Amino acid sequence: MPAVLLVLLATLLLNMPFGWLRVKERKYSFLWFLYIHFPIPLIVALRVGLGVPLKFAPVLVAVAVLGQFAGGKLRLMIEEGR
Repeated sequence: MPAVLLVLLATLLLNMPFGWLRVKERKYSFLWFLYIHFPIPLIVALRVGLGVPLKFAPVLVAVAVLGQFAGGKLRLMIEEGR
């Protein structure tokens, strides 16, 4: 179970900087697409390397989306001065 938690935490933390970058890009632009998809091979490699079963993939996707959202929201909040 610790491997699952490590992959979940890494997924969240890895996606936050990409969400930070993505939020200021034009939607569906090349960079927007890249910022969303770049972390995926890294997360898959970490999952496979640590032996986390594929059944956790839906949870990892949800955590990745959460990381993207959190990173983008954090940037917008900081730039607005909140």
